[in-house]
Amino acid sequence: MADVKKFDPRALVRAGLDKALESQQPLAVANVARLRRVHPDKTPAELIAYMNKIYVGTVTTTGAGAGAAAAVPNGVVQAPIAIAELLGFLEASVLYTLSVAEIHRLDLEDVELRRLLVTGVLIGNSASATMESVIGRTAPHWGKQIVRSIPMAAIKKANKVLGPRFITKWGAKQGVLVLGKQVPGFIGAVIGGGNSLFGWFVVKSARKILGPPPESWDEAVAAERPTAT
Repeated sequence: MADVKKFDPRALVRAGLDKALESQQPLAVANVARLRRVHPDKTPAELIAYMNKIYVGTVTTTGAGAGAAAAVPNGVVQAPIAIAELLGFLEASVLYTLSVAEIHRLDLEDVELRRLLVTGVLIGNSASATMESVIGRTAPHWGKQIVRSIPMAAIKKANKVLGPRFITKWGAKQGVLVLGKQVPGFIGAVIGGGNSLFGWFVVKSARKILGPPPESWDEAVAAERPTAT
């Protein structure tokens, strides 16, 4: 049982986010390119709708499996399974967010840009208030603004504010499942349903932050940020 106490949900979330931000960006680019080849007739909006279903289905299925395992009254079993489920959800959410951003033709080469966009999507409405307080202004669909007009110094400042808030939200709440030996076993059976709700929350949050997709692929290319010289 001592091994369970060694788990640090906050550190795991932080490390998992860092890893996903690095590894998922090229996968997101390749993912969108592959989907466009497989579904050449889909508009950007239709492709995002298709990705929404895949993403929510993936995190729901993963969460249901972890929920069934978490119902087993064994803290040693629950901890690593809950951690794996949390990190799997986080990785899928990063890939989904970056894939949607790729359809919007946002240049997310810098990891700080990716960090701000992803944490903003996962945190939700409070991220907009933070952006306004840190940057001094905000706007509908501010995800596009951070890429195209906000200085990097301001982006790094916002990340310093949102980072701890993200870890608190996800680390603390999921930590109850990871470390909480007092959680009734039956709660584990509904983790999958919770992941479905979280999944749709991410979908709605991404649309609110990034805005409606381009109407056509030509429009998406035209809106692409110019390469710096």
